[in-house]
Amino acid sequence: MLSRLADSFYWMSRYIERAENVSRFIDVNVNLMLDSPLAEDTEQWFPLVTTSGDEADFKERYKNNATRENVIHFLVADKQNPNSIYSCLRSARENARTMRESISNEMWEQLNSFYLMVQSYMHKPLDADDLYSLCRQIRLASHSFVGITDQTMSHGEAWSFIRLGRMFERADKTARMLDVKYFILLPKVEDVGTPYDAILWTSLLKSASAAEMYRKKYSHIQPDKVAEFLILDREFPRSMRFCLTRAEESLHFITGTPAGTYANPAEQQLGRLRSELDYANIREIIKNGLHEYLDQFEAKLNLSGDALFATLLAMQPIPGFPVIKRNEQ
Repeated sequence: MLSRLADSFYWMSRYIERAENVSRFIDVNVNLMLDSPLAEDTEQWFPLVTTSGDEADFKERYKNNATRENVIHFLVADKQNPNSIYSCLRSARENARTMRESISNEMWEQLNSFYLMVQSYMHKPLDADDLYSLCRQIRLASHSFVGITDQTMSHGEAWSFIRLGRMFERADKTARMLDVKYFILLPKVEDVGTPYDAILWTSLLKSASAAEMYRKKYSHIQPDKVAEFLILDREFPRSMRFCLTRAEESLHFITGTPAGTYANPAEQQLGRLRSELDYANIREIIKNGLHEYLDQFEAKLNLSGDALFATLLAMQPIPGFPVIKRNEQ
């Protein structure tokens, strides 16, 4: 497959997953404010910006004024923010347009409808009802796109690049959410162990659509069990371990390298990180520092992404053909 097409499949998928994740964070935070004793505190909104990794851009353009209105506009409708929901779907649609002949008609129609639906909300202030409706529709549209992709596209290289992008994005956002949502959102040490603390841990689970599956497995909210579920669970589709396992499966399908071996830096980096999760223990993670562990995970995931780009997505010269420099054209 041409690297240009592979890159478009990969990033189309990541952008759609990113838009869904941002909508979920916003929706959960709005509902959390109803139970929070600090409902009017702007510090409750800035963690959403931190989760997206765009603190510097927000501080520069919004003068660090993390009000509800500013944060929601930045994350939902800001055309200058490349990670806003609107910008993500615009980029996903553009990637799909450039490879229109390589995806199914149903995929294109769903993505186009998805983009136009979000665009229809961009020309008016979003009140609470609008925001709830938008976030719900985004989640449903994203889920529909994933289902349509799985049911209408051959599960070959192209589909594997789509799943690879989705799994990378999910693992990244689960790690960021777990790190930021709790350790920054929790305002005081004395709140640990209180009902408010339980509300925060539940909001963590809801941010990953994991609350129901967690309760079926563990019943009661326990911080160490919540962290274990989101990091190490083998079966939950948004846990970091599950995501990397599926990402590695897709990568090996694309390259043809047998499972358990590696033939390039992308397979080596991803396989090493996945194996670390396979043999990790939540008690050791918490003992050594959950924040430090998640910070290291993010750094290693970024290295895996860089290796993936260099190995499969970056345009490479064709062997035997001369490389033409720009000043020679």
